Amino acid sequence: GEDVKPFTPEKAKEIVMSLQQPAVFCNMVGDWPALHWNAKYLSAVLDGKTIQFRLGLKTVGLVPQFETKCSYVEATLEEFLAWSCGQPSCLSGPFACYEYSKYWAYADYKYIARIFQDKPEIFQDIRWSEFGFPGRSGKESTLWIGSEGANTPCHLDSYGCNLVLQVQGRKRWHLFPPGDTSFLYPTRIPYEESSIFSKVNVANPDLKHFPEFRNATAHVVTLGPGQVLLVPRHWWHYVESIDPVTVSINSWIELDADHEARVEEAITRMLVCAIKSAENPSDGDLWLNPTEVEATSHEVNLQYLNEAVSAYFRCQKAGVPKQARPSSAAAEQRTSASRKRKKKEVGCEPEDCRSLTQELGFSTFKAEKLQKIPFGPHLIQVLPQSQETSLMGAAAVESDGGDHLHENEGGRFGKLPCTRKKLVTSNDYGTPAHQMDADGSPNASQTALSTNDLLDCLVNPCVISLVARLLLERTRV
Repeated sequence: GEDVKPFTPEKAKEIVMSLQQPAVFCNMVGDWPALHWNAKYLSAVLDGKTIQFRLGLKTVGLVPQFETKCSYVEATLEEFLAWSCGQPSCLSGPFACYEYSKYWAYADYKYIARIFQDKPEIFQDIRWSEFGFPGRSGKESTLWIGSEGANTPCHLDSYGCNLVLQVQGRKRWHLFPPGDTSFLYPTRIPYEESSIFSKVNVANPDLKHFPEFRNATAHVVTLGPGQVLLVPRHWWHYVESIDPVTVSINSWIELDADHEARVEEAITRMLVCAIKSAENPSDGDLWLNPTEVEATSHEVNLQYLNEAVSAYFRCQKAGVPKQARPSSAAAEQRTSASRKRKKKEVGCEPEDCRSLTQELGFSTFKAEKLQKIPFGPHLIQVLPQSQETSLMGAAAVESDGGDHLHENEGGRFGKLPCTRKKLVTSNDYGTPAHQMDADGSPNASQTALSTNDLLDCLVNPCVISLVARLLLERTRV
């Protein structure tokens, strides 16, 4: 029958928890009330309530448009829709200074529980329980509303995996596997907990400064309404809106590996805050992402580190195999006023872990024992692009509004021509031309390493992972 889903909640959960490559679920949410959450409907529900929009330039330069370089306005969805349609009323509204042809706007990372706190019944419009996560609804989800060109810089999430429902319009996702991390030049500036950014603008890569990006392999998919994308743990992603108005809903699924990731993030926070706070404030380096409220003190960061380590060992003693099941989110003990948009709770009491083990029944769960992943019209692999065609030419998966997706081939990044632009600020990557020798190599007598250069090495994910393991081993002894 039409109401029968292609996967049971148990099977969907098995796929989500085991699949280590991105894939698109089809025909799983056709009866969800949330599919009616287009921008016009949400505007009526919010009834004049304002939300914050991030604005960036549609011009695609060589440097990513990090959130520290964007503008922000408070506006209603009605004003946003009028602006995106070019209505004259916008000449005096909050978007008056931002010409639609030159700017995009993004209301991103909006916690549904927060913006609809006076309408809790709306949470039930989102039914992640049908993917095998009982009790998970809109209350544990985030809303994204953007105009054409709105994008999120390429990054990976330190915690969990990600389920993304496309509601209105289309978004193009460029995904890179965890093994490509070194090719993406990871950085923690701008700093925010749980997001590791790439210094590469994957929409217009500067191969002069980032030559290893040639080796990165993009998995590209254009997600259409009614489809759900699985972004596995630690997959890099750059996301852009390609229709006039887009609406998406996502939920981050906690994993047991998050316990160790929290230790790594606590170490990173200590180092970044300590070193960047010691810089001269007059340098004007906006190193803290707007999503982070403040640079926390060394004492607070040390407390957070100890709590993360304690939580890790509590769950270890409970006998929960790492990366076998999603972790529970118990009460967080962190005293900082900062609240990260994707932050998961630190504490995980042993009894919580035991009940989770019983609930999921994955105690003997091993990848090699899984049934074959049922790829087909209801679960589409997001495949790597081929090496023949252009970067932005076609998506690996396109929706035609029917019951299946078409596979097309795109290009590998290494084959792209690249135009270079003059560096603008001292905080940009690379070495200015006057500091280069005739052969193009940095002039040793004039090369000036910045604090950010040092941090890129100190808090490189590989380094932090090693430090976390050493620290946990010391604590264990």
